[in-house]
Amino acid sequence: MARLLMFARSWSVKVPPEALRILEGRATPLRGSDIDTDRIIPARYLKVIRFDGLGEFAFYDERFDTQGNPRAHPLNEKRYRGSTFLVVERNFGSGSSREHAPQALMRFGFRGFIGISFAEIFQGNCLAMGLAAVTLSEKHIQVLLDNLEADPSIHLILNIASMQLQAGQERYQCEMPQSSQQSLVMGSWDSTGLLLANKPSIHQVAADLPYLNNFARK
Repeated sequence: MARLLMFARSWSVKVPPEALRILEGRATPLRGSDIDTDRIIPARYLKVIRFDGLGEFAFYDERFDTQGNPRAHPLNEKRYRGSTFLVVERNFGSGSSREHAPQALMRFGFRGFIGISFAEIFQGNCLAMGLAAVTLSEKHIQVLLDNLEADPSIHLILNIASMQLQAGQERYQCEMPQSSQQSLVMGSWDSTGLLLANKPSIHQVAADLPYLNNFARK
């Protein structure tokens, strides 16, 4: 099916309306590098058939003790509730390839991630869900973390088309893979949605492929 979509791109391709150009809201700061997917969502919660409800288990073992009592953790702090962004440090989302990690964070409420660097698979899983994961220099991340800890009310505006981030009075130039940026801006990150939106073109291309038609000649 992916090959058929590739051929269909030479035709008039319809793009589903899931474009993400501007993302804005408050942010939660989370310090620490090499935060892996097992910390983001403990393995015992991967048995679910559906992702619904995974949000309550995000960082569960770091947010609660063995008796279920809350620990000191940014995701437990009332002042950060309702955040759109999670600001992290280096190599966030390393470890396994489980898509449950970004699923849990998305269902907790996050729609964008800002960090020094991300594990490649985690960043790819984010893109497949329409989530933005952008990078800043370590210097700027540290400034942003400091500012958010001092003032949780700071409003962030991420312009994905221009790769500019405004955080209160501060402005930053951020980065993400160009292909990911284009997919979000064009709304083509949802491969299933693209296929469904282009069914007529795909069927037309399929009808012209000999190996799908017993090598019959027209």
